[in-house]
Amino acid sequence: MFNKKLFPKGALYIIEVLRNNNHKAYLVGGCVRDLLLKKKPKEWDVTTDARPEVMEKLFEKIVPTGIDFGTVTIILDDGQYETTTFRSDERYTDGRHPDKVTYTKSINDDLSRRDFTVNAMAYNPLTKEFIDIFDGRKDLKRKLIRAVGDPLQRFQEDGLRSVRACRFAAKLNFKIEGKTLEAIPKTLDKTKMVAPERIHDELVKMMEADKPSIGIEYMRMAGLLKLIMPELEEGFGCEQPKAFHKHDVYWHSLYSCDAAPKGKPVLRLAALLHDVAKPRCKKEFTFYNHDQMGVTMAEDIMKRLRFSNADIKYVTNLIKNHMFNYESNWSDSAVRRFMRRVGVENLEDLFLLRQADIKAMEKEIGGKYMKELKTRINKIIDEQNALHISDLEVDGNDIMKILNISPGPKVGKILSSLLEKVLDDPKLNERGKLLELVKKMK
Repeated sequence: MFNKKLFPKGALYIIEVLRNNNHKAYLVGGCVRDLLLKKKPKEWDVTTDARPEVMEKLFEKIVPTGIDFGTVTIILDDGQYETTTFRSDERYTDGRHPDKVTYTKSINDDLSRRDFTVNAMAYNPLTKEFIDIFDGRKDLKRKLIRAVGDPLQRFQEDGLRSVRACRFAAKLNFKIEGKTLEAIPKTLDKTKMVAPERIHDELVKMMEADKPSIGIEYMRMAGLLKLIMPELEEGFGCEQPKAFHKHDVYWHSLYSCDAAPKGKPVLRLAALLHDVAKPRCKKEFTFYNHDQMGVTMAEDIMKRLRFSNADIKYVTNLIKNHMFNYESNWSDSAVRRFMRRVGVENLEDLFLLRQADIKAMEKEIGGKYMKELKTRINKIIDEQNALHISDLEVDGNDIMKILNISPGPKVGKILSSLLEKVLDDPKLNERGKLLELVKKMK
């Protein structure tokens, strides 16, 4: 069915060892799905009728990563392979994990507990045995995300599965099958039980799809967006001036997200949230200070979803500065202050955000000003102009020595004052000139 060269040596080795010891073993889940889609799998998962204690004897390096659920990670020279014993699951009281698992000898039992048909296929590359009892291969051809068995039961078992359905729809550019989609609003109480960290992971993965908008819109349709990111849904139906915008705030945000670079998921999140405050700032067809209020709202959203402080700082900085209005008459000192405010390391991503914003407007809006601003920024970088206190040719020790003062806020204020002068005139950033300025302060 597949060329044997497609499979990593480690996966083949695990299946061969298990088979030689009278056990069944298959590749399962996402790797089989991706192979059928002619994509290179990122992970290779194995399922087997061998119990964890048996696998511990057969393989030298094993980590009990999910031993309560029959999962171990086998570590080999070419990578790590998550390997799980065939099992059937009982009740899911916590909305995420089964209260009890029962090991089984049947691969069909194991596939029956999985989430979607496209993830419930198994394949043995040694014997070329392909198992697809839920027609996952047909659903791949139909471009359909469909729950295994009863969708209501699947989503009641695990509240994260509904979010995963939306994420897979975005990742694969598939539709969610009707009954599967209808079951999601009926199980939102289970999704409420899911840890924010897990929702965070799914959203980041959704940002890596070609069009995250597919998944986000499914979340809105199914009631998940109101549960997870209600601030974003406020933009649905919030109209914008037709002279600049073809879409309401919600769809403009989604299309901005799509237009941002696929390889930068956190930048895409900034694009998704850059206008999140517009509905709350709207007065007729103006949105006063939506960039500033957007900073607070984005921070609340990202904290709630357990994003790191670094990610929050990055996104809020882009949102705060996304409305920059450059004109050719900006002085060089104004450009330097703009660079300092945004951070040189963030300038390229701010421009990418602006480009995504413009593309989502679907209106003819000139972008020549960005090219001119970039040229001026590059000139300043080449000239190594001071933009931060650390770039000054003097430091706090110099200040304290000349003015005979102790460490404290006053030292920082003086350094900031010196930087302001240097931003106006970069030629002042010479040690002698700066020391003279400090002496005058004495």
